[in-house]
Amino acid sequence: MKKSNKKLLMMLLGLMLMGMLLLTGCGGGEAPAEEPTPAEEPADSGEPKEATLGDLITTPLMPRLASEEIEGDFMTVWAENYGDHMREVTDGKYDLDVYPYGTLGGTRDINELAQLGVVEYVFSDYAWISSFVPEAQVLALHYIWPEERMPETLEWVVKNGEFMNVLEEAFRRNGLVPLGVLYEGWQTITSNKPIETVSDMNGFKVRIMGSALLTQNYLSYGADPTPMAYGEIYGGLQTNLIDGQINPIFAIKSMNFYEVQNYFTQIYAEPFLGIPVINMQHFDSLPAEIQEEMLNYWADAIIPAAEWIDSRHEAELEEMLAERPGITYHEVKGAELEEFKKAGRKVHENFANIGGPQGQEILDTLLNDIENAKAELGID
Repeated sequence: MKKSNKKLLMMLLGLMLMGMLLLTGCGGGEAPAEEPTPAEEPADSGEPKEATLGDLITTPLMPRLASEEIEGDFMTVWAENYGDHMREVTDGKYDLDVYPYGTLGGTRDINELAQLGVVEYVFSDYAWISSFVPEAQVLALHYIWPEERMPETLEWVVKNGEFMNVLEEAFRRNGLVPLGVLYEGWQTITSNKPIETVSDMNGFKVRIMGSALLTQNYLSYGADPTPMAYGEIYGGLQTNLIDGQINPIFAIKSMNFYEVQNYFTQIYAEPFLGIPVINMQHFDSLPAEIQEEMLNYWADAIIPAAEWIDSRHEAELEEMLAERPGITYHEVKGAELEEFKKAGRKVHENFANIGGPQGQEILDTLLNDIENAKAELGID
């Protein structure tokens, strides 16, 4: 290349460099902003969107559930868990509101509200609901459940037996549908005198839930059973209107009954069983798929709920004994327990007379289911 051409090329390169510097300076040292690239729309696969239970509900529903127990206790906690589950599987279209004990009335009141459809649900028990469905009292019979692995036995009965079908027939006669049966721990007797044998029950004025069968149960031991509203128990114990009461450990702790009682006695006669109940008209108005989801939820909840309450009972019993070291906790065993069993089982013979139109049928069905469950589970 000639020398003059080289000079010309160098001059052109210099001019280009100066132009680039001037452009950079005008931009304040920043490169020009680039237009954002729009996100690409996902390709339409042509497949239909997966259906959910929410698609079956055309108008959002806001049902109400009245709980028999206070905030934080078993029924209220598991009702809230159920509400969370139903919101999740229906995309929020089934939005359950839970009302703890006392917010909508007493125990009998809330069962009546559910029957009338003023509220869509009540979480009740075998005793208070018996004013409307006497067959439910079969769950209050003493010494029909095995002491060991009781929740597993209950789960087998609910999932595989015929009991729930007969129970539903009885409930439907009264405008209600039982969604399940849950174990809330064994009932514990509290008192201000030791109870170690059946003879110690003589004249014992003990608060029970409102049920003709429960009355018969405790009369069989020689006690003086006294039905009383849940909210009146503490005052009754404090003023010696009653000598004692019967409830699972969590209730004894949360309602502070242990503050005015010196003895706890476990006779393993009666597991406390909760029944989530729905108004029949409301239930029947729902699509079959949603009904099935409700029933499956409560059947699948039996074991985790039992583990939850047993763990809580263990911790709360320790807390009460630590707070009041003077409390004596006694488990009746051996020959003394056999005395209780012999007396308590006599009531079975009278169940057909107080168990409603399907009393004998539901008793035979439940006893048969329990025996089948024990055989399947290898329980003596």
